[in-house]
Amino acid sequence: MKNTIINLKNKPLNQMLALSGTLALLTACSTEASTTTASSDGSTIEATVASSLVSDSSYSESNSTAVSFSDQAITVDGSGATADGSILTITQPGTYILSGTLSDGQVRVETADEADVQIVLDGATITNSTGAAIFVKSANSATITLAEGTINTLSDGETYTFEDSEDEPNATLFSKSDLILNGTGTLVIDANYAHGIKGKDDVTIAEGTYEITSVGDAIKGSDSLFISSGTYTIDAGGDGLQSTNEEEEGKGTLTIESGTFAITAASDGIQAATDLQILGGDFTITTGGGSANSSTASEAWGTWAAPTEEATTTTEETTSAKGLKATGSIAISGGTFLLDTSDDSIHTNDTIQITGGDFTIASGDDGIHADNSLRIDEGTININQSYEGIEATEITLNGGDITLTSSDDGLNAAGGNDASAVSGRPGENTFSSTAEGAGLVTINGGTLVVNASGDGLDSNGSIEMNDGTVIVNGPTDSMNGTLDYDSTFNINGGTLIGVGSSGMAMTPSSSSAQSFLFTSSLPLSADEAIQITGPDGEVILTFEASTTAQSLVFSSPDLVNGSAYTITTGGTVSGDSTTGIYEDSSFSGGSSTFEISATTEASGGQMGGSIGGNSMPVSGASVK
Repeated sequence: MKNTIINLKNKPLNQMLALSGTLALLTACSTEASTTTASSDGSTIEATVASSLVSDSSYSESNSTAVSFSDQAITVDGSGATADGSILTITQPGTYILSGTLSDGQVRVETADEADVQIVLDGATITNSTGAAIFVKSANSATITLAEGTINTLSDGETYTFEDSEDEPNATLFSKSDLILNGTGTLVIDANYAHGIKGKDDVTIAEGTYEITSVGDAIKGSDSLFISSGTYTIDAGGDGLQSTNEEEEGKGTLTIESGTFAITAASDGIQAATDLQILGGDFTITTGGGSANSSTASEAWGTWAAPTEEATTTTEETTSAKGLKATGSIAISGGTFLLDTSDDSIHTNDTIQITGGDFTIASGDDGIHADNSLRIDEGTININQSYEGIEATEITLNGGDITLTSSDDGLNAAGGNDASAVSGRPGENTFSSTAEGAGLVTINGGTLVVNASGDGLDSNGSIEMNDGTVIVNGPTDSMNGTLDYDSTFNINGGTLIGVGSSGMAMTPSSSSAQSFLFTSSLPLSADEAIQITGPDGEVILTFEASTTAQSLVFSSPDLVNGSAYTITTGGTVSGDSTTGIYEDSSFSGGSSTFEISATTEASGGQMGGSIGGNSMPVSGASVK
């Protein structure tokens, strides 16, 4: 089985190789696993590592120890395990097949550290009212195999009785050693004390169906959590999926190759202590009550995770309710994501790289946030609701189809706390640099459609556009602008359309290589169309705005510097368009006509607007 792991180019190479080696070992394949990493200069290094973990869910009944439960009675047929009342203790390596119902007891694994144990759940129901249902105390690794066609249930009580004054185990299925889950059966977990599944080392899930209800986190791996496949239905009072070890280099990673995930979490949906990588899968994630429970809609916003007093004492993470979260890098190369989150939908304290995937996002805070850098190469991203749509210190768009709606800024590249949140908005994010002028937006390709109530494209530093298509609708108030930058906005290629209010309207910089048109005297109502024609009457642009506007900025490779272009507003169009640009359409009507010359001379940006790009009514035309 081949696995392509896509990593961020600015990640230190030694860290990437360490992470790739870990992931290769956790691919749980019987064949070699190939991983691709990216170095700091953008080159790739191919590393092939033979897997040491085998997700072979097969077993031989004749060579196994059979254990049957009946209420609080345990019958052992074979060696390596003993029963003491309702406690089953496994002390030797081997395979143990468990079936029946243990009404109030525990399965314990206490082997020499070098021993590997396979536990086959073959229609087993295990309940422990005062502790973990399965507790792997000592082993090299423990494999839980879900027998084909079976439904298995683990449950615990609301209070635990701990051994030797410890506070562990604190999960219904708890392992101090490497934990592997495989097999195509079903595992149902009812975690009433804290967590559903928790491993203190590596946790690998190869396949299976999991239905987990937990007052704390549903699935936790300390050193790593690796999921190859499976179906997951999770209702968690804490996080849905989580890795926790952020102290050791190369640890705390969370990787998902594929699978189907329906996660409802009071806190984060998926959280990695360091790096998060998703190669594929179908994800439906709701956190913190969903986007309706936003920072502007609830005084209690930001206090999502407090399932019980006992569970709170065992929660390592900082409370938040994000969809996908990491302190290190996030790399997504595929998958379908339906995210409805009260906090950021995708968030990292470091870097994000998206090279594929289909995203539908509704966020009560920011759609996608990276403290450091964010790069989108491919993918379809629809942010239907957000406070700010996409933000990072540095944003690079190389491709993809992106549509976003924001109650504040659409794209925000900032060097400190969001300037529009100076009043201390709950959940406001910081950035990697607080230096004056920090912030860079680079657009090299793709399509971006912004519907913003705040600034459309906002950079505390600079903006550079070299290719692609950018459409900005809004804002409508005079305190924000379609474009807002502190240093320069050089447009060297691509198509830029921005319509909005005139109060803070800006043009690209005079250092731009490509010409643009600009006016702050545009009489345009929502859903009205405009058409721009050239000196010879050729149609340059037909566009239908989604907002009322007084300013227009337009740049295209079709413009010739110094040439005059006619803008007709107030028209209607026929046909369909997802961006507002109509390629083949019939434009009719039009109540106002302007003539504007293409230029590279900057203007605008002053409160109250500017005269606007040498626009003037054509003789005989009416101005509404």
